[in-house]
Amino acid sequence: MNDFQFLHTSFEQEGMTNLNQRTQGTRLPEVYLVEDDRVLGTTIKKYLEKKLALTVHFFLTPTECLLELDKKIKSETVVNQIPFCLITDISFEVGGSDGLLLIDLLKERGHQFVPIVMTGFASIETAINATKKGVFHYLTKPFELDVLCDLVTKAFTKKLNVPESFFTAEAATQKAVVQTSTPTSHLFQSKFKIEAPGPDDIFCGMVGRSKQMKQVFERIKKVAASDSTVFISGPSGTGKELVANALHNLSARKSHNMVSVNCGAIPSELLESELFGHEKGAFTGAISSRKGRFELAHRGTIFLDEIGDMPLLLQVKILRVLQNRVIERVGSTETTEIDVRIITATHRNLEDAVAEGNFREDLYYRLNVIPIKIPALKERREDIPLMISYFLSKFVSADLRNNIEFDDEALELLISYDWPGNVRELENLIERLVILKGGSLIRVSDLPAKFLKTNPTHVESYKSLITLPDDGVDLKQLLSDIEDSLINQALEVTGGNKNQASKLLSMNRTTLIEKMKKKGFLQLN
Repeated sequence: MNDFQFLHTSFEQEGMTNLNQRTQGTRLPEVYLVEDDRVLGTTIKKYLEKKLALTVHFFLTPTECLLELDKKIKSETVVNQIPFCLITDISFEVGGSDGLLLIDLLKERGHQFVPIVMTGFASIETAINATKKGVFHYLTKPFELDVLCDLVTKAFTKKLNVPESFFTAEAATQKAVVQTSTPTSHLFQSKFKIEAPGPDDIFCGMVGRSKQMKQVFERIKKVAASDSTVFISGPSGTGKELVANALHNLSARKSHNMVSVNCGAIPSELLESELFGHEKGAFTGAISSRKGRFELAHRGTIFLDEIGDMPLLLQVKILRVLQNRVIERVGSTETTEIDVRIITATHRNLEDAVAEGNFREDLYYRLNVIPIKIPALKERREDIPLMISYFLSKFVSADLRNNIEFDDEALELLISYDWPGNVRELENLIERLVILKGGSLIRVSDLPAKFLKTNPTHVESYKSLITLPDDGVDLKQLLSDIEDSLINQALEVTGGNKNQASKLLSMNRTTLIEKMKKKGFLQLN
């Protein structure tokens, strides 16, 4: 056991008080630097202190850093510790220490900090490990000092919500006269904040902290062990298949197949054969016997997605399966017993479909034994920052080069948007922004035009969008450019549909087409 590991063990034995249980203090942001190259460490310390006017604590080993922070926890004069930025090398020649292990130990002790790691031996493996530990940036030596300085500023402003003005030269003199009686907790608060989901916020691939999603999670846990039929409802894109997978994986049937069938994606004339199988010669092209999805799911689970799109004639056969647990292959008179749990889902209102005669009432009540309703994303907006962070971790590369951040206005717009496509739409947007805008700050102008339509404050802002220059303006050309931009945006929002685009622009379709001819937009369909 090296001295670094010994400190870890001894600390646990002492049972130190967690920092989060202490009263908020009034300390200024600080930097903790751990680097075994004394010359490089001293250079970084002096540069950051001069440029940012912050206190930089420099240590040659992780052990020294850990000891110093342990003392601060024990100190009676330091009531609580303001979150700090940790800059650490990954590999150290002395003591077999590890910068990533230091990050783990500091998290275990309850420290609030943003880590930046440095290494002279970059590899995909270490980059992935660093990403998993929530590292803000993975920096490869050699690097420019101003790059590190910029990263430290971003770590404080983006992750700990310290105002950018705090790092200006003018603010440096103000920092020295901050009184200990002045509360500073406002430096680390923000109206909206992207927050990584914790262990309690992720359940079987679903992310949620809202009351509605917690109720869904609890319902899944209660019914997973039974063999009762489950009916999942909710708008498109809310994750109904994830719920079905969770029910299967938490059940005693998890060692057997889970078979999924999208009833709306298979032509009605083929759906019966797909579900129940067929015998050789049952129809043209049936050159051999084939098992259906119900047989493949024997002793497991079958998930019938979009059950509301199933033809009425086939609904009768599904009802028989539910009642007798037997099936007949197409072209056969023999019955086959099956042991399968049935889970169904739809985005339609089946009660309305029953009233309209498009869905059998007896089948509806057979399916609706245990209902689980998935809320739309607009009904649980508090989960959106968690989900943004979750999808960023999915799409951003291990070296964080294509990471994106959101300014307050853009984040507010994302949270207030109604998300007709729900979680699927949010995931697609984050993937798109990472690919097209990776490595930059996302502003309102970077979001698709449809986001602006739902926000009256942004529509109102058009009235003061343009300020007349002192030397005047070419009004005709300016209006033409604005018209070009709005036509392009309308076509983009509607996928090139001229009918819908003309409605968005409140103009006649023929008028729009004429303008497109003049402007050379006809290649857009």
